[in-house]
Amino acid sequence: MGVPGPVPGSPGMPDAPVLDREEVDRALARLGAEYEAIETSLLALQDHAGRRLLEGADLSGTTKERWAATERSITVLWSLFDAYTATLEAAREVRARRRWPSPEDLAELTGLLRDEGVTVPGAADGETGRESGPAGRGERYSLEELVDRMNGLYARSLDVIVAADAVWSALPARIDLLSAELQRTRSLAHSVGVRPGEHPAGDDLERITDELARLRAQVIADPLAFWVSSSTGSSAPGGGRPDTGRYDRAARALEDIRREVAAVLDVRQDAEHRLMQLRDVLSRADRTLTEARQARGEVLAKIAASEVPAVSGPPTALHEQLAAAAEYRRRSLWHRLSPLLDSLEERAEDELHRARESLTAVTAPLAVRAELRGRLDAYRAKLARHGLAADPLLVERYDIARRMLWSAPCDLRAAEHAVWRYQQAAAEALAPQQVEGKGES
Repeated sequence: MGVPGPVPGSPGMPDAPVLDREEVDRALARLGAEYEAIETSLLALQDHAGRRLLEGADLSGTTKERWAATERSITVLWSLFDAYTATLEAAREVRARRRWPSPEDLAELTGLLRDEGVTVPGAADGETGRESGPAGRGERYSLEELVDRMNGLYARSLDVIVAADAVWSALPARIDLLSAELQRTRSLAHSVGVRPGEHPAGDDLERITDELARLRAQVIADPLAFWVSSSTGSSAPGGGRPDTGRYDRAARALEDIRREVAAVLDVRQDAEHRLMQLRDVLSRADRTLTEARQARGEVLAKIAASEVPAVSGPPTALHEQLAAAAEYRRRSLWHRLSPLLDSLEERAEDELHRARESLTAVTAPLAVRAELRGRLDAYRAKLARHGLAADPLLVERYDIARRMLWSAPCDLRAAEHAVWRYQQAAAEALAPQQVEGKGES
């Protein structure tokens, strides 16, 4: 809706002259064009889809209050427009009396077009219902004041209508789409055992369902409660955006549930393979522990004066949980199977690692004995290459070390000392030959 420009000789200018014929014709042409623009704007406001929705809706809260004030504003708008129309028609009738208006006609036209010549009976503020502005001065307006008043009422009314329509256009449709997606997710979740009371995700699905139902009802009844005005201070009608915070949180929560259900579906698809792998890992752990227990008996029988760690029994608790996992698979309790398999896979690998460490710790004395045997025979072979194997001292120390290493139980500490003594004697026997070899070189 446009605002007419200032008219020369308007109120507030002392002794404003009477308009001449040309000024009257120009003012009538301008006011006629403005009349068309105002009428078009008011009719568009009357036919606005948001206005029709507001009229037929069962409103509450902020929207109910603001729409009631807006309806009063629209009623006042039409009253002001009727007064504007009547004044313009009266001016046109006066101008149509004569081709060359008389001084009396020009004075009358000046009063209608420029002075406070418009009377609006009972005009009041469209929002508060109180007298305000020009209406407080005997409810008389100039045409310029009347247009300013209509512009203000029109902008406030359109702002409410556009904001409500924007919220209704954005949120309910998105909520409906998310609700449809939620129903599909709920159906899929139920098929894999994700149900309320049985799985946290099932409870979350119920909570999101209730939240979306409440959100949709609140948006329909009070759309302006979900409108965020523009922070830039724009004066354009509908300057702002719908508040989608609650919708966005529900959408993120649903996406988290969809990922969890997808994980449960993955468990269903590869459950048998994962169970077979778990059985294999636990079987290897059992065999390793059995081997460690047998090795411990052998070590205790063959090695003396050695600390041999105890070997634990089979992982009974893991086998029981593996049986429970197999039962969950048989009963299609995928939501319970998923976390159990994750835990079992980690613990089974830990158990296999522990069994291997136990076997290594138990067989360590046998490894030490084997290393001492190898070292003893290596030195004897070296002495033989140098023709020193028959030396009485070396033969004696070799026999002592060999008896200790090949006796049962073997005293590792004494045997290690005997091997060391043999190495020392061998080194002393080889020393002269090494010095002689260097001299010849």
